[in-house]
Amino acid sequence: MSKRREIIIVSNRGPVTFQRGPEQAREAKRGGGGLVTALGSLALHHDVTWIASAMSDVDREIAEESGGRAVEDRLENGADYRLRLLAHERSAYDKYYNVVANPTLWFAQHSLWDLIREPDYERSKLLEAWRDGYAPINAAFAEAAIEELSRRPEAIVFFNDYHLYLAPRMVRAQAPEAALLHFVHIPWPPLSCWHVLPGEISAAIHDGLLANDVIGFHTTRWRGNFIHSAESIANAERVPGKIALSYAGATTCLSARAISIDPRELEKLAEDPRVQEHERHIVETRPEFLVVRVDRTDPSKNIVRGFRAYELFLERHHDFHKRVSMLSCLDPSRLDIPEYEDYLEAIQLEALRINERFQQPGWIPIDLQIEDDVYQSIAAYKQYDALFVNAVSDGLNLVAKEAPLANERDGVLILSENTGAHEELGTFSLTIDPFDIGSQADAIYEALTLPAGVRQHWIEGIRAWVREHDLPWWIDGLLHDLGGCLASRARLGDTATKPEDGV
Repeated sequence: MSKRREIIIVSNRGPVTFQRGPEQAREAKRGGGGLVTALGSLALHHDVTWIASAMSDVDREIAEESGGRAVEDRLENGADYRLRLLAHERSAYDKYYNVVANPTLWFAQHSLWDLIREPDYERSKLLEAWRDGYAPINAAFAEAAIEELSRRPEAIVFFNDYHLYLAPRMVRAQAPEAALLHFVHIPWPPLSCWHVLPGEISAAIHDGLLANDVIGFHTTRWRGNFIHSAESIANAERVPGKIALSYAGATTCLSARAISIDPRELEKLAEDPRVQEHERHIVETRPEFLVVRVDRTDPSKNIVRGFRAYELFLERHHDFHKRVSMLSCLDPSRLDIPEYEDYLEAIQLEALRINERFQQPGWIPIDLQIEDDVYQSIAAYKQYDALFVNAVSDGLNLVAKEAPLANERDGVLILSENTGAHEELGTFSLTIDPFDIGSQADAIYEALTLPAGVRQHWIEGIRAWVREHDLPWWIDGLLHDLGGCLASRARLGDTATKPEDGV
C-alpha cells in the first residue's frame, strides 16, 4: 500500500448526490458507475478532497451554503473525505455535457458514428458548445483545483475521464510544479477518429492531456493509440527508451493499468437480503440455462445486435427452446440525449419482436428488465451459465470482472475483443467479434455446452486474476507511476522519465 497522500479527485460526477427524503431531510444517494466505486476506495487510504458537479437541486443548495468550499462527508465504506460541489451555470453545463461530452466525445471515442450521416456539427452547434460550455466548465473545475492546491500544495490532482480534457493545462498554467494525474476511463480510439472532430477541438484535447505528469489508460492498446494521435495532432515526440512523450518543454509518462473492483465489497453485497430475494425469484423461474447480460442502455453496449445473435442461436438450435432464456438487466442511461432515447426504444422493440417470434406457453426467450437495480444485477451474476458482453467498444467493462466473482454455476464469459477487459481476461473467455452476429450465436452455443472442467478452469482463472489485480493494485500502481515520474522530473528538470514498472 502506498504511503498516505493528499489527493484532490476531480470528476464530473461525485461519490454521492443529495436528495430530499422523508420530512424533506437531506439524504445522500451513492453516485452511479464503476468510477465512483473505484475512486471511493482511495479515501480509505489517503486524505481525499473530491471536486464534482452539483447534480441535483439539493446539491446546488449545499454548494451555495458552503460558499464554494469543501465540506466534510463520509462514504458508504466508512471513509471520511471532503466534498466540493460546483454549481455550474445550467445552460453552460447542458452544452458541456449534452452536446460535447455526450454524445460527441463519447461517440467519437467509442467509434459509434455512422460517418455517412454523422456528425452534423452545424445542427449540433458543436463549436459554440465547446467554447461556451465545455471550456468554461473545465475552467471552473480547474479554478476549484487551484484553490484546493493553494491550501494543500503537496496534493496530487487526479483528473478523471473525457469530461475534463482541458482542465490539466489550465491548472498547469497556474501551478507549474503541481503533480497532475489523469486517467481516461473510456477507449482511446485510432487517429482517424480524431480527424472527424474539428481540428480546434482535437488539438485542445491533446494539449490539455499532455499537461499531466502521467496519463493512465486501461490497456496498452488505448495507450498506443494515444501515442500515435499525440504525435500526429500535437507534434509530441517519443522519449527514447521510455513510454513517455515530450511536448511543450515537458515530459508526460503514459501508464497502462486496468481499473478493477473490490472483491470484498462485492462478496458483501452478494449476501445482501435484497440480492438474495432477487436470486430466489431467478432460481424459481429460470429454465435449465441462463444467459445474462448486465449493461447500461448505451449504444456502445451493442445490445440490439446481441439480441439478434441470441435470435440466430435459437434459429440454429431448436433443442434449446424452452431450456434457455436471456436475462437482460439494463440500466436506463442518458435519456435526455436523443440518441440514447432512440436506442432504448430499439432495444425494447427488438426484444418484443424476438419474444413474439419464439415464445411458447411457460417460456419467454428474453426477460428484459429495464431499471437501475444493482441488487437484481448481482443476483443475475450469481446465476448465469453464460455472461454475454458484446460491446462495440468499451474502455474496460467492469461487469466482466464482477460477475465471475459472484457466480455460483461456473458460468462462461463471452467477451468482445473490443473491451479493455479482453486484454486481461481473454485467455479465460470466449472471444467474439462484436459486429459478427453469427460468431456471437456460435459462442452462446459453445458457452452452454463447454465441458465442466473447462468452465471451472476458466472462471477460476478470472477470479485469481481479479483478486490479484484489485482496486488497491490499480490505485497503488498509478501512484507508483506518478511517483517515479515526479522523481525523474526532480532529478532531470523537464525531462522526466518513467519508472520501470507500469508505464
